[in-house]
Amino acid sequence: MTDDHPASDTATLPEAQAHKKDLHRAAWACSLGSALEYYDFALYTLASALIFGPLFFPEQTRAMSLIASFGTYFLGFAIRPLGGVLFGMIGDRVGRKFVLASTVLLMGISSTLIGALPSFHQVGYWAPVLLVILRLLQGLGAGAEQAGAAVMMTEYVPEGRRGFYAALPFLGIQLGTILAAVVYFLVVSGNDNVIESGLWRWPFFSSVVIVALGLYMRMSLKESPTFIRLKALKRVCVNPLKSAMEHSKPTLLIGIGLRLGENGGSSIYQALAVSYIVGVVGLQGPVGVLTLICAASLGAITVPIAGKLSDHFGRVVVYRAFALVQLALAFPVWWVLSLGNVAASIIAISIALGIGTWGMFGTQAALLPELFGSRHRYMGVSIAREASAVIAGGIAPMIGAGIIALVVASHDGDASAGIGAWLPIACYLTLLTLITLYATFKTPETLNRDLDEARDAWEIAHEASAVHVQLASAIGTRTA
Repeated sequence: MTDDHPASDTATLPEAQAHKKDLHRAAWACSLGSALEYYDFALYTLASALIFGPLFFPEQTRAMSLIASFGTYFLGFAIRPLGGVLFGMIGDRVGRKFVLASTVLLMGISSTLIGALPSFHQVGYWAPVLLVILRLLQGLGAGAEQAGAAVMMTEYVPEGRRGFYAALPFLGIQLGTILAAVVYFLVVSGNDNVIESGLWRWPFFSSVVIVALGLYMRMSLKESPTFIRLKALKRVCVNPLKSAMEHSKPTLLIGIGLRLGENGGSSIYQALAVSYIVGVVGLQGPVGVLTLICAASLGAITVPIAGKLSDHFGRVVVYRAFALVQLALAFPVWWVLSLGNVAASIIAISIALGIGTWGMFGTQAALLPELFGSRHRYMGVSIAREASAVIAGGIAPMIGAGIIALVVASHDGDASAGIGAWLPIACYLTLLTLITLYATFKTPETLNRDLDEARDAWEIAHEASAVHVQLASAIGTRTA
């Protein structure tokens, strides 16, 4: 099989066209499935910032306990590229639908079992070991979920509306975050004995219901029209990983670069900033949970708007605009967080995360799938997303916690000195965002691109640019 098949002959397959009813069903299945699935992931994010340190790493100092807790958080990201490759291979060979059903099952079961874990005081070091194992399984499922939902929706939707519809599963992620934060707020609010009483377990136990609902919705979903056409024309890629590595290296680098600012910013604000204002600045009560509820609520509005804007103005220019917003807010937001004002902290994180970071997130939903060719699209999106998740998203809270620990150590262990860590943390976020801004200038515009095209958008744009240069050279030679 070759990669240079014209897309025109696929239009003769009427059975592969998505009807309006199928489109709406896919939107519900992907969006609500992502919401339920990322309820699990958001629970772990909150617990790693607020619960897991004293529960599983009590022998450490407060700073080291936080680093260890974020270490398990990072492991979920570290395993995600493996999940992306494994499920990406299945998604490009077997189909998108099968993977989406598998990921909700894997993440739901893992999260349920986290709620049943014994503490360090009960079984010693087996407690953090079991936590790590379940976090790795959770990360395997997450490594394919966002890529699968984005690819499925992008391939379902006709030209002109892909940005908006592809953003809906990412809207589901915001709703899942809100649900997890609300549940945690109800558990934590007014309870000073959350860890000892075991109340922290019940949000994880509720994942049993999530597994059932998510699996039912995903199993009732039809396969994507693009994959149906690939199968009908016998063009399904035998080795999508090899195909992606051979034909998509520039596209993969672009995808990773686009994600560094978005994914790094998301983790920095969701996990590190929450831990900073509670554990370092010393804000009392469920302020961290309330912050995520407000930020995710604003993000739920921003994500579909970003997708819609990208349908009108183009993917790249909208992505770049939201990256500039994050860049402009980095230092002001972290300075506000260092002041210790509850209302100002909630507003600052909500605007930075809900608009700047998640604006990129919503635009990215259609952009990444459109960058890759049809035969290794799932694999390409998975690798780009999850490689960046390790480089930026997973390690960012750990780096931030390390920065705080270094600042405290440089002041003879004075814990209050950790407040001054806001400046280097803001510098770190700025660096990630600048890399993403640079990547936008290397990204070809993908608006209304033919999704049955086997070649990457970068390859097509590069060829067009080369032809343009040759023509300009030829015209210049003749004129001379």
